[in-house]
Amino acid sequence: MAPFIAPVFIPHAGCPHQCAFCNQKAITGQAAGKISMTTVREQIDRFLAFPHDRNRTVQISFYGGNFLGLPGKTIRSLLDLAEGIVKQGHADGIRFSTRPDTVSSQTLALIREYPVQTVEIGVQSMDDTVLDKTRRGHTARDTENAIRLLAETPYEIGLQMMTGLPGDNDAATWMTARRLAEFTPAFVRIYPALVLKGSPMAAWYASGEFIPLSLDESVERAKGLYLFFQKKAIPVIRMGLQASDELNAEQTVLAGPYHPAFGHLVLSSIWLDKASELLTAYKNYGERVVFHVRPENISKLRGQRNTNIKILMQRFHLKAIDVKPDENMADEDIRIERL
Repeated sequence: MAPFIAPVFIPHAGCPHQCAFCNQKAITGQAAGKISMTTVREQIDRFLAFPHDRNRTVQISFYGGNFLGLPGKTIRSLLDLAEGIVKQGHADGIRFSTRPDTVSSQTLALIREYPVQTVEIGVQSMDDTVLDKTRRGHTARDTENAIRLLAETPYEIGLQMMTGLPGDNDAATWMTARRLAEFTPAFVRIYPALVLKGSPMAAWYASGEFIPLSLDESVERAKGLYLFFQKKAIPVIRMGLQASDELNAEQTVLAGPYHPAFGHLVLSSIWLDKASELLTAYKNYGERVVFHVRPENISKLRGQRNTNIKILMQRFHLKAIDVKPDENMADEDIRIERL
């Protein structure tokens, strides 16, 4: 069961420079600056006040910056605050995201005595050309070293990758995916590269130096990656940035494959393929078809605004399609009812 997250956004905090794709203020609505422990506590309390099932793990999560790149005193202050909430029984542990080049024996020693459960690494790419063009300031070897060190700890390791970055292509994307799978992480996140206002990539886009992936291209690429990691038994826990008022605001995303339900688009495309394959194999389905799937997969099969249903009706010359829930089915299964 996925944990309940109480997120604390520390935009650009601890980052040594600005990566080409980054503008954390545009994503979070918060400017980089001094971290206020009072504000952090208020953020945590606000999210912990939301109704949640205490049978789920509850984690206080530090996102948006480079956690292990913060000054040691700040790291300890944040962890002291979070640990106090854990000791009070309001949360079970702590998670954070960080750059691979800030994972070291020294920084891991700073967090050793705290109830940290999950560490996410912003890998983005395992291609050094892509890392250089996006001004990451680290190499693929730094990622290897970070994961090697983390593998010696009890922490759950999550890896984040980006698609469609400057210098990226199918070969680089799939090389990154294969390398990430070799690390056997607990989970992966897939983010399509967006052109955000105020980012270096915005200037490259304006000059024609950089052309982002289209939404359709990005969905297809993410679909292939999702299925690849699924076969490797590695969960993909997010595809696309979390929708927010800031991202949805006009002119925040200047270009690129942003959609507030990007992950749903990817999963819907996968279920469209499943239904098409089943109809092609079944053949004697007549003019009316009834699909059965688990309840949570109905919206994925139908697609946004019933797009998949419309495509299937046109593609297979059907007059009607219905989708019915069946809680006894396996998670990924789909079947046609014999009418």
